[in-house]
Amino acid sequence: MDASEFARVRLGFSPDSRQTEILQSTAKRGILNCSRQWGKSTVTAAKAVHRAYTQAGSVILVASPSERQSAEFLRKAKGMVRKLGIRPRGDGDNAASVLLPNGSRIVGLPGTEATVRGFSAVSLILIDEAARVQDEMYSALRPMLAVGDGDLWLMSTPCGQRGFFYETWANSRDGGEEWMRVSVPATECSRITGEFLNKERRNTDSAMFSQEYMCQFTADGTEVFDRQLIDDAFDGTVTELSI
Repeated sequence: MDASEFARVRLGFSPDSRQTEILQSTAKRGILNCSRQWGKSTVTAAKAVHRAYTQAGSVILVASPSERQSAEFLRKAKGMVRKLGIRPRGDGDNAASVLLPNGSRIVGLPGTEATVRGFSAVSLILIDEAARVQDEMYSALRPMLAVGDGDLWLMSTPCGQRGFFYETWANSRDGGEEWMRVSVPATECSRITGEFLNKERRNTDSAMFSQEYMCQFTADGTEVFDRQLIDDAFDGTVTELSI
């Protein structure tokens, strides 16, 4: 069964239509730009457990801004593994990890680039809260996919107009590496009520509300020029002058 049916039948998780789209996707690269509390971690944890359960010996890595956040992701994955009738246990090498009887591992990584190296032939890398993960971490992780031709999924709410998450989202519209792009603002999430959003809109800075709930990459005040102004300044029709 595909990952969406697996989630419903084996994990007891009922994905909505957008989450089903993610679970059914076979894209090698995916980027989720979604509202807070939409369920990014839950749906990708289901995707990770499905990969680990159905592909013996696979290695799935979960990166986030901190070891605590990676451990929280692993907690969700372990809960799903229990629903498969498997008692979760660590792999013996990594504090945040789960080893399945078929030899597959899901490993939660600490938040620093210097301590994540050493994995190879990785089947799937998930980067949670990717907008807050350092570019150096991203650069250290990508080569781990080379040997196994693994998949890479980024998920986050925006955090300013900078970093690999923003650059990937912005540049994936213009060709280059193929990415499945998913954006779900809070207004499209049935689990978040309009009443709650109205209260947040009244009590939250407008830029912060746009970022946290409406998936907009707002400037954070540290930029000298707004990113859109910089992008608009480039004209591809101008021929470079040779001297």
